[in-house]
Amino acid sequence: MPSPLQNKRIVLGVTGSIAAYKAVDLASKLTQAGALVDTILTYGASQFVTAIAFRSLTHRPVVTQVFDPHSELAVEHVALARAADIVVVAPATAHLMAKMAHGLADDALTTTLLATEAPILVAPAMDAHMFTHPATQENVATLKRRGVVFVGPASGRLASGLVGIGRLSEPAEIFGHICAVLGRRGDLAGRAIVVSAGGTQEAIDPVRVVTNRSSGRMGYALAEAARDRGATVTLVAAPTALRDPPAVKVVKVESATQMRDAVFAALVGADALIMAAAVADYQPAAFSPSKVKKGPERWSLEMTRTPDILAEAQGGFVRVGFAAETEDVLANARQKLEKKKLDLIVANQVSGPESALGGETSRATILGRDGKQEELPLLSKYDVAWRVLDRVKELIPQPA
Repeated sequence: MPSPLQNKRIVLGVTGSIAAYKAVDLASKLTQAGALVDTILTYGASQFVTAIAFRSLTHRPVVTQVFDPHSELAVEHVALARAADIVVVAPATAHLMAKMAHGLADDALTTTLLATEAPILVAPAMDAHMFTHPATQENVATLKRRGVVFVGPASGRLASGLVGIGRLSEPAEIFGHICAVLGRRGDLAGRAIVVSAGGTQEAIDPVRVVTNRSSGRMGYALAEAARDRGATVTLVAAPTALRDPPAVKVVKVESATQMRDAVFAALVGADALIMAAAVADYQPAAFSPSKVKKGPERWSLEMTRTPDILAEAQGGFVRVGFAAETEDVLANARQKLEKKKLDLIVANQVSGPESALGGETSRATILGRDGKQEELPLLSKYDVAWRVLDRVKELIPQPA
């Protein structure tokens, strides 16, 4: 499965901040994803990181000045600006953003930023007082009005010793936003997709729950893949250990009832619902407001059925379910497909060495209401998500 960043031309501008070391990791991640990363270092950046570090990771020349007689870009110093699919500045100092806002072009990076017609993404990093200063805030507002995408800054401990807003967002966060920007013109652009993920928790008392072993990885992969293809994504997530996917609206829930309410609210105007969550089939019949103390040797817990979200969710949107089975996988999946009148169902084996439960890979089979059956090899869950979305795209009605 090709990466959505495969052969994308990404210009990575790095400015003079102690956070520049994170740009090295970002360059590595982008290159591993198949992107062609051209790095521009300002003079200030070169005081913290070296050109050789970026060149070693990206295997491409690093630009440090507008007119470099040894550079393949020396004759036409705006060549990068014209070739770029996106220009990313990470970290971006207050000084750099001020020059951007006022149209200054006095080095290789600002020249590129002024000359490019590609989307621009900026990840600021600076002292908290510098970021909150009215001048910086006015520059940020100006750039946002022009369409510049901002990622962060985050809050936390700063190099100055202060704790506040100004930390560079983590490379994984910036990476996700880059995917979202590049995916704006994808084949799901303009579509709204609701995805559920994780295992619901049904409370017994304030400290105990009934739950399952779902990691949430499949639902999160679906949300990221749909985002990368241009969709507007709402992820309704039961508790997981995963980080929220960047550029995705995440609604946190715990119980099946909460998930139903959140899903139904998100479905207004949606084109597809993909229920990858492992929703508990039963919940305790009564909730104890105080912790249940240890008592007799045996304890019977009365359970009642939870809402069947997929069965209740009706409308003019594509409906996709998942069937996690330990035996008779395809037969049980087909039964669920027909009973709930779904458009698609993804069948997974959740026992044995290739169990999809909790892992990062899955060997799935996609079954359609039309009788089409597609058996997938062992793939990453992101790649499985991509294949599922291929089928969803075919089923979404085209605009008149």
